[in-house]
Amino acid sequence: MGDVLQVILPAVILAAVLWGLSTALRPRNPGISDAERYQLDLAMRSQAHYAKQVQAAEALRARVDASTRPSQNEQQQSQQRDNARDRAQHAHASSGSGYHAPVLPGGQLNPHFELELQALARSGHKIQAIKRLREATRSDLRTAKNYIDRL
Repeated sequence: MGDVLQVILPAVILAAVLWGLSTALRPRNPGISDAERYQLDLAMRSQAHYAKQVQAAEALRARVDASTRPSQNEQQQSQQRDNARDRAQHAHASSGSGYHAPVLPGGQLNPHFELELQALARSGHKIQAIKRLREATRSDLRTAKNYIDRL
């Protein structure tokens, strides 16, 4: 038995040394580390989240635009209604004695209406004056505000 141990024991020791060397020299993880894998996963999730946010913002902008900007057909119908209303007001105003409409046929403001706006503005009721002017002339807010500020 001693002869067998003298042959097998060095062979086992040699196999253990070779296995230890091969294990020590072989890379532990041929792929990416856990930290790198986590960072990549986090970056992909962040990119997907950002893409969803951009898509939601674009959808919201489209809904807001659709609700605030009327279509061309709706704009034409609105203009036709406004024109019909203005013609009716002009016909009604010209049928009576004197002219009481806020806007004269030449597009100028009636002096009485202008004095009324001036009185409102000077008494601290600028918002009411702007509202009255916008209702009478169908002008936008900026134009009406600038006009009232110059009174």
